[in-house]
Amino acid sequence: MDADFRLLSQMKRGEEEAIECFVRKYYPSILQYCHYHLQEIHDAEDLTQETFARFFASLDRYKHYGKAANYLYVIAGNLCRDHYRRQSELPLADLPEPADRPLDTLDTRLDLQDAFRVLPPEIQPAAVLFFLQERKQREIAKILGIGLPLVKYRIRKARELLAQFLRKEAP
Repeated sequence: MDADFRLLSQMKRGEEEAIECFVRKYYPSILQYCHYHLQEIHDAEDLTQETFARFFASLDRYKHYGKAANYLYVIAGNLCRDHYRRQSELPLADLPEPADRPLDTLDTRLDLQDAFRVLPPEIQPAAVLFFLQERKQREIAKILGIGLPLVKYRIRKARELLAQFLRKEAP
């Protein structure tokens, strides 16, 4: 029995400590994901809160098939897409610093942000999950609801585009 399954069972029984533990475990990565897709940290925080609210609202119907994080990413991705539709434009996101590996300098962060901006919108989510959040390709396929071959293609294409961009930027 995995840790998420135990936590989910405790949460379904209404144990507050399990809910707090679950949120502490997944909040930082969901916030980072939302922040990448949105310009404003406040919007990212709101969508992260909404992600957890929707997850808990459907908790009684939730069936655990592996990783609860995948379901959270699906909810967050849908909320980000809805946010874009409401804004009627796709804003280029500020890249958040990963919680466990802060980027060295502002210049490095800006260079990385510029590099990710060259990626087409359909490739960006797979690239963020793979390169920045270090998710496995199968996991990305589940999160994005696309096939594994398409994930592999998008990651390969992202590598090519990022390499071209970085070659142009090198002095």
